[in-house]
Amino acid sequence: MSQKSFASSADLADKEQTLEILGDGIYALTAEGDPNVGAIEGEDFLVCFEAMATPVAAREWLAKLREHTGKPVRYLVLSHYHAVRTLGASAFDADIIVAHENTKALIAERGKQDWASEFARMPRLAKSPESVPGLTWPTLTFTDRVTIDLGGERGDLVLQYCGRGHTEGDIIAWLPRHGILYAGDLVEAQAALYTGDAYHHDWSTSTLDKVRSFDATTLIGGRGAVTHGRDAVNAAIDQTRHFLTVLLAEVSSVFEAGGTLKQAFERTHAALSPRYGKWPIFEHCLPFDVSRAWDELAGIERPVIWTAERDREVWDKLA
Repeated sequence: MSQKSFASSADLADKEQTLEILGDGIYALTAEGDPNVGAIEGEDFLVCFEAMATPVAAREWLAKLREHTGKPVRYLVLSHYHAVRTLGASAFDADIIVAHENTKALIAERGKQDWASEFARMPRLAKSPESVPGLTWPTLTFTDRVTIDLGGERGDLVLQYCGRGHTEGDIIAWLPRHGILYAGDLVEAQAALYTGDAYHHDWSTSTLDKVRSFDATTLIGGRGAVTHGRDAVNAAIDQTRHFLTVLLAEVSSVFEAGGTLKQAFERTHAALSPRYGKWPIFEHCLPFDVSRAWDELAGIERPVIWTAERDREVWDKLA
């Protein structure tokens, strides 16, 4: 039996939510390392970014948002396919649900398994799971870029695919007029990375290079506090790259020496924990991160589907 509680199954304490208004009609909700969400006002509509894990959780976020705007949600943007980011979508009553075409394919391929996996790992996020009506399906997909005219003098919102990273379908939302970037889980600000469905080499190089090229002055990552100032934004991107680079280097060293997955985990944990060990979900993520990196080195290009059963097997082997 594992000596540690499985993933985040024992993390049941409520997190304090903080709503930041980053500009006229530009919102971010953070929650001490829980998944971040956001919203952008158009002239007569809203664009919401991320959907939370269940409709009940999403309605709590929308209640906070409705204290500031009553505009209807025209677009709900999903940065990627993970269940805790998507399954609250029905609460938004959005006209259009936007995602990358790879995200729609991932939902079809592994959405049900991911749903069971993530709700078992993080039961606190799954408020009233019975309220989820089923998988969330995008109604508008794209391959490279979509631009939304916000109307009036509000400028454009650019949805951009930057390459494979946290998953093979991550997108960002960019407000060029304001220098504000919603990065999804491609960047974390003082929160550990989950890479169980990642493409580590692409993410740590060309994908983060693309994210950095926006030269944002404010960044909302997938988890952690909003990052303000160009230097701080670049530091958050560099921290994400550093985590990935160290992870890859340590797992590769053991793999190339003919070691075991357990040895790779222990070596990677020792290398990363001094800097990242106290950050949210570090212990939760690392067994899955190392397992995925090991698979990549073994030539398994696309991530193996995580199921509730496979989660437990990996956790009991490594944690």
